[in-house]
Amino acid sequence: MLVRTEQQWEAQEVDLDDVDDLDGIADLARASSVDEEPVLLLVEQEDTWFAVIRVDGEEDPRIYVSDAAAVARSAYGDTLLTADVLGHDPDDEEEAPPTGPAGDETVLADLGVHPDELADLGSGGKMPADALIMIAERLGCADELETVR
Repeated sequence: MLVRTEQQWEAQEVDLDDVDDLDGIADLARASSVDEEPVLLLVEQEDTWFAVIRVDGEEDPRIYVSDAAAVARSAYGDTLLTADVLGHDPDDEEEAPPTGPAGDETVLADLGVHPDELADLGSGGKMPADALIMIAERLGCADELETVR
């Protein structure tokens, strides 16, 4: 988890195994927030997908996933694949999660990662760990991220 302070980002290690749903993730992020600055959870799993979860104060979490179909097959599918991410009801069995990126591509735009750049990282064949490092580099906190990897 990356927590924005007035002057920098701080990295914190978190265990999402104890979190049951998106509200739990948001509560975890809010508990670490400094003066309602953004908190980012960067998640990757088994070199198949990555997710960016952003929490700003009391606002609803914003989520971007690099491969919705892969996330759906993981333990995080029910948590991360909300109607906002998918664009449809996740319980609709007639609509499978799309292969490829889904969610809010503007999640990091105000922090220096353009939506097109995020989409390219999600669909460009990069390893998820490499994509997250590239995101952290753009945010100016690659060294901080490395301390918790």
